Amino acid sequence: MRKRAISGLVIAVTGGGAGIGAAIAAQTAARGARVAIGDLDKAAADATAAAIGGRGYRLDVTDEDSFTKFLADVQSDLGRIDVLVNNAGIMWVGPFDEEPPKASEAMVAVNLLGVIRGVRLAAPGMRARGQGQIVTIASAASKLSPPGESTYAATKHGVLGYLTGVREELRGSGVTLSVIMPGVVETKLAEGTATGAAKLLQPDDVALAVVDIIEQPRFTLTIPGYVGPLVALVGLAPQRVRDQILRRMVPDQVAATRKR
Repeated sequence: MRKRAISGLVIAVTGGGAGIGAAIAAQTAARGARVAIGDLDKAAADATAAAIGGRGYRLDVTDEDSFTKFLADVQSDLGRIDVLVNNAGIMWVGPFDEEPPKASEAMVAVNLLGVIRGVRLAAPGMRARGQGQIVTIASAASKLSPPGESTYAATKHGVLGYLTGVREELRGSGVTLSVIMPGVVETKLAEGTATGAAKLLQPDDVALAVVDIIEQPRFTLTIPGYVGPLVALVGLAPQRVRDQILRRMVPDQVAATRKR
């Protein structure tokens, strides 16, 4: 399959002021994309944008008006958005019965409703012109549920379920939905967590996966690549066997946080 060129594309990244989002912005800008960085921290968005030749914007993905304005401003400044990267996310880690209600609500608002809002606001315009791509940074927790990340995993399961349904609604429209599901990435978000059987990933690992999925669009991509097929295979086993295997694979974040 011939690779799609990234050079010249307008790519908007949510939560792009630091971490994975900043790496995505840098890797796509290095390949000639015109990059817009939206972040709740406008100073961070501006600093990252200045370093890569992009543009920074304040964006609160939990606010309808803020997201609408972000998309409109990017289109006005850079042209129509070819790729929206839903990257903004937050995580609280610890025992389920110690999780503050506000933390639960915030994860649902940012991780799930923020993605739904981005797709709902960006996809119709892409469909009207017959092309566009929305890439969402989910997590291996979209398929697995580590102890200590129950609500976080619920939001990521929700993201995958939502995008699976919307993908069918957009079939044949020219709009591509893509989901990237990485394991634990070395960012401030994941400080103090365990990686389980998989290696600790770097933000550039995810950024390069975004580059790959823009160049060769498809629906899902797990990092490391073996995670998706392995989870599918394990899912065929009886529950008792499945539990034993997954307990070896999946990190226990409750235990990890108690070691801090």
